[in-house]
Amino acid sequence: MTREQATAPSAPGSFHKPDENRCFTVVSEGRTFGLPVESIQTVFEMVALTPVPLAPYEILGLVNLRGKIVTAVSLRRRLKADAHAVETSMLAIGMEHRGESFALVVDEVGDVIILDPGTRIVTPPHLGAEGIKISAVHRLDAMILPLLDLDWVFTFSRATEVRPLVSTL
Repeated sequence: MTREQATAPSAPGSFHKPDENRCFTVVSEGRTFGLPVESIQTVFEMVALTPVPLAPYEILGLVNLRGKIVTAVSLRRRLKADAHAVETSMLAIGMEHRGESFALVVDEVGDVIILDPGTRIVTPPHLGAEGIKISAVHRLDAMILPLLDLDWVFTFSRATEVRPLVSTL
């Protein structure tokens, strides 16, 4: 499909075919992943972040997105790239998943691409080795693109060890 075909309206007021599989690419720790376009609301830079005490490690805190308080989730931490990673990016993607709003913090944002069903391949074993859950994998001209499973991205487990407060008395 040419770029003109991909962007040409298929019906009045519509810019894509209903059966097209479109994804939004993001980069975290130098790795590129795809996210479903339907879940993306906006891309923004976080100005202020309010930490949440006792939150799971992946949750950076709460941010204000157009007057709505949303949970900021670090994709870097979710991918467990580095247990001691310091979040340097303030770039976030406003997303909706299962009725909840999130700000997914990423290193870079890419493009919206249309995925040809013929490019879908069986998930290579090494992609799931790190515990990352992916919903599909596509072989593109320049790369293999894993599509992240949003249920996995936005489902957190509580830490099994809770540190007690130490009294100084």
